[in-house]
Amino acid sequence: MELRHLRYFVAVAEELHFNRAAERLHIAQPPLSQQIKQLETELGVELFHRRTKRQVQLTEAGQVLLQATYRILTQVEQAVSDTQRAGSGESGTLMIGFTSTVVYDILPAILSQYREQFPQVNLVLQELTTTQQEEALQNHQIEVGFCHPPLKDDRLALESILREPLVVALPETHPLVNETTISINALADESFILFPRHLGPGLYDQIVSFCHQANFSPKVMQKAVQMQTIIGLVSAKMGIALVPASLQNLQRAGVVYKPLQGVTPQVEVAVVWLLENVSPVLYEFLKVIRLYIKKRCD
Repeated sequence: MELRHLRYFVAVAEELHFNRAAERLHIAQPPLSQQIKQLETELGVELFHRRTKRQVQLTEAGQVLLQATYRILTQVEQAVSDTQRAGSGESGTLMIGFTSTVVYDILPAILSQYREQFPQVNLVLQELTTTQQEEALQNHQIEVGFCHPPLKDDRLALESILREPLVVALPETHPLVNETTISINALADESFILFPRHLGPGLYDQIVSFCHQANFSPKVMQKAVQMQTIIGLVSAKMGIALVPASLQNLQRAGVVYKPLQGVTPQVEVAVVWLLENVSPVLYEFLKVIRLYIKKRCD
């Protein structure tokens, strides 16, 4: 039994006339009669009572088959539709890793635009450091990440999507909060709050190198993994922190953000994925990102 047999059967069952069914199917009447006869032979039952040479009536067995065939064809159509949507990136699952910095600027806007265009795709998000994202991509635990370059693995594709300066986060009682801008040299004796280097070596090295250019090494008194935790420690007056400018969107009581004087390092955010990944869902997600970045830059 093939799908065409079922489709032919439905046409005859609905028209109850072989000529009209043949016209509807755009085939000749004799081959249609032969196909229905083959189906009856295969099932071992009569599906139609012949009222005239061309006009028929469904038997009880035919009525049962008709209802079952409706369900089968509906399932087939749904399977075809689901397959086509998956093949075009309109459905499926996308696992995304992101650093805490992108939550306060670029990521929400990208996700919002993507969800509008692809509501059938299930997004699974994980907050991970840059190093953790690299490992997760290698182990196929995520498919795409938002992180701070550089990365070590040459199997990873990377596109820069944002560059932003560093700012300094100060406790609101700090003597420097009344300054419009702050010189990096003025921070030489401060207690710094920073994340462990192995979790984000690119951003870590930028911060430390910036201090070295001002002829001092930062006194790292506290360490925290997530940026929101670092800001929380600043609020608790445990020290100061150099953070990407987008963190200013994280408003925390007891914390004041100040721009730095002169040229500061540009913190880079990149989208990264495995070169071998040819997922249509990933492809469409990257298209949304590129369009968003283009509009943002225009």
